[in-house]
Amino acid sequence: MESRTESKKEKPWSKQTARPSLRQTQHKFSRMMNDDSPDAFRNVSRKPGMQIWTINNMQLVPVPAQGFGNFFEGDCYIVLHISEKKGSGQSADIHYWIGNSSSQDEQGAAAIYVTQLDEYLGGSPVQHREVQGSESPRFRSYFKNGLIYKKGGVASGFRHVDTNAYNVLRLLHVKGRKHVTATEVEVSWNSFNNGDIFLLDMGKAIVQWNGPQSNRREKLKAVLLAQDIRDRERGGRAQIGVVEGGDEKDSPELMKVMTAVLGQRTGQLKDAIPDDKPDQVQNASVRLYHVFENSGNLVVQEVATQPLTQDLLHSSDCYIVDHRGSSVMVWKGKQASKEERQEALNRAVGYIKAKNYPSSTTVEVMTEGGESAMFKHLFKSWRDKGQTQGLGSTYSLGKIAKVDQVKFDVMELHARPELAAQQRMVDDASGDVKVWRIENLEPAEVNPSTYGQFYGGDCYLVLYTYQRSNQQQYILYMWQGRHATKDEITACAYQAVNIDNKYNGAAVQVRVVMGKEPRHFLAIFKGKLIIFEGGTGRPGVVNPDTGARLFQVRGTNELNTKATEVLARASSLNTNDVFLLKTDKICYLWYGKGCSGDERVMGRAMSDVLSRQDKQVVMEGQEPAEFWVALGGKAPYASDKRLQREEPPHSPRLFECSNQTGQFRMTEVDDFAQSDLDEEDVMLLDTWEEIFFWVGNLANQQETKEAWNSAQEYLRTHPAGRDPDTPIIFVKQGYEPPTFTGWFNAWDPHKWSGGNSYEEMKKKLSDAASISQITVDVNNANLNKSPGGMGGGSYRAPGGPLFTPSSPAGGTVSPSAGGSGMYLDPQLLINKSPSELPQGVDPSQREEYLSDVDFENLLGTTRPDFQRLPKWRQNDLKKKAGLF
Repeated sequence: MESRTESKKEKPWSKQTARPSLRQTQHKFSRMMNDDSPDAFRNVSRKPGMQIWTINNMQLVPVPAQGFGNFFEGDCYIVLHISEKKGSGQSADIHYWIGNSSSQDEQGAAAIYVTQLDEYLGGSPVQHREVQGSESPRFRSYFKNGLIYKKGGVASGFRHVDTNAYNVLRLLHVKGRKHVTATEVEVSWNSFNNGDIFLLDMGKAIVQWNGPQSNRREKLKAVLLAQDIRDRERGGRAQIGVVEGGDEKDSPELMKVMTAVLGQRTGQLKDAIPDDKPDQVQNASVRLYHVFENSGNLVVQEVATQPLTQDLLHSSDCYIVDHRGSSVMVWKGKQASKEERQEALNRAVGYIKAKNYPSSTTVEVMTEGGESAMFKHLFKSWRDKGQTQGLGSTYSLGKIAKVDQVKFDVMELHARPELAAQQRMVDDASGDVKVWRIENLEPAEVNPSTYGQFYGGDCYLVLYTYQRSNQQQYILYMWQGRHATKDEITACAYQAVNIDNKYNGAAVQVRVVMGKEPRHFLAIFKGKLIIFEGGTGRPGVVNPDTGARLFQVRGTNELNTKATEVLARASSLNTNDVFLLKTDKICYLWYGKGCSGDERVMGRAMSDVLSRQDKQVVMEGQEPAEFWVALGGKAPYASDKRLQREEPPHSPRLFECSNQTGQFRMTEVDDFAQSDLDEEDVMLLDTWEEIFFWVGNLANQQETKEAWNSAQEYLRTHPAGRDPDTPIIFVKQGYEPPTFTGWFNAWDPHKWSGGNSYEEMKKKLSDAASISQITVDVNNANLNKSPGGMGGGSYRAPGGPLFTPSSPAGGTVSPSAGGSGMYLDPQLLINKSPSELPQGVDPSQREEYLSDVDFENLLGTTRPDFQRLPKWRQNDLKKKAGLF
């Protein structure tokens, strides 16, 4: 094609002149790993959710769920995220994460595993390269409570998280407002500064210290991270306290604990550390390159600059899209050669090096038919294969994403495991169901005739029993109403444990928050699941008469349908759904123009469950006057016909606009929801045909002014050549029009009337925590540090005093082998005479008191390899290290 002639500005890049540095490393291991790849991926699940592996001795090692969000800086990780896409089955993303201290060998092995995993899943996933500290918004969105960067790596002591272990002492430096990162730093006052937040984690106690210059949003995110550590790593058995750095005198007990660990603070703390440079959410310089073979050389040649059009991409070729200063994307045509497809990720890394781009530049690799939303946004127009106008279906290629265009047949679940995984169904939902409601903090059996009716003022326990391989299996759902009391929610969790104990702990416990019911939960009620906004289902209790009640019905069959009560106002309607309006005389079935025949059938069935009154079908646009009177009058609602598409040609994008870090930033929020709208900020929602400009009630005027200018600049510089006259709509919090709320799933009109603010969260922690108990636990268990450990985070396990900050020379040391002792600072052991060693240290076994990291650094080998060496060789290594 004519546009493929060599550009005068961009010379073709040849593989011979810019060979990726990882290539030799990858070649070194590729043959070895190819033979083992089937075994490596045998246990890969195709169910929606996340799976994580780390690289250990060039092998994939699964990371337990309790460890998700924790990343060792010396390692590489592979993260597989499978999600359900409305109308088009599943989509998969494979990320490989590179720690700052990881080896070239591990990076090469990770890249090979990513390619093999992609092939194993049919070539449909999008591949992403993530570098520590520069992770993509999508990657960060998986870890809502933040990322924790830990020192060391697999070879230096990685262990599965033990929720019963409290032998922890570390200081986490927390940064970020939307996407939080926490990095392990030296356990010392020297690590603190006035602008950030620090978590002093002592196992049974976590103290959050807020810098005087930190803001409410940062404090809230840090509290959520502390709670996540408590719940995920400590099984909920840890106390959390909060210290305001500007008012330390208000927390004397907690400051006493911090001083015991960190010592007396001398001098002033450092000033706030400036945040990183603003995220570059877009760049007008976009170039498309054709990747091809020429006389044995791999050539990358410019094809076109923005605005790009989809017809530039040919199925027989591979391409690189260079979104300069932001990301590099590789597109693989489905008819491209196998070698070209396998080399895609390697080429992208090599291209970055050839262009002298930062090593942290984002990399995405995708296959034709499985393009990411960001990739499509760089093209002026995009049409997916199978995309239709109005109601229709789309599909992508590959084992993960392909969806058969037939109705779901539950009988095929056992015959086709991949269908069971795709539908998130453990069985066909034909098992036994038993339901309890929490009444007076005790479980009370619910009358089976009312199964499926859930009230927002209650909590319920739902036990589902089914057969698998001739064995009884149990799932215990804990459904929490939005308006249930804190005591009821606590009792629900407590009683779930009691029921689980009756089955010897065999039940799978699932916490279900009102409005977030999983697919299988819907299925077990056979299309009769009704969620009432408030009230209670308790017998004998009369719920207040609220007049007309409106229910939104979503679903196409008995396995995926539910009716949710919404505000009985016209503004709650949506053209894509079925609604039931129940008055004291009649029940209206309102069919939106965008709903399907199957949805109408389920709406009719649901109306028979909800009401025994006469039913009247109302088509959108043909409503009688009485219908609008019952809703309080006619009003605008989400009726945009573009919302009828199962998947819009360009997915909407949400950006946070803020200057609270001292400089104006626009940060994209991936996989967004209403909860991502920050009251302290301005948000920009790009739906392609409009730009919504949402202003939180607590946003400052400067943010509002700068964001308005940025919205216009965003349009002007958009790489797809957007119309500069695209409407920009100004929206204030609490006054959102349906054209805005319609882009969010399950919009809650009551959200702004209350919620978990930082102050409320802090008060809950203060009410629940016993400060004196924290002090006792810390003094007796976790503050037994060595003198050298004051700065390095050394610790001993609970079990009795060893060293205390007030008496650094006392106590007796036992070795760390077996996990029963402690680690010492190497400086206490190297080139010391026996009399100079801490009391209790065996002079002939000093290496036993080293952490795995220090052991490998000093002796040049891992502890297991060292123990396999002959005695004379061990002594020789110890002598050279000054340990003998």
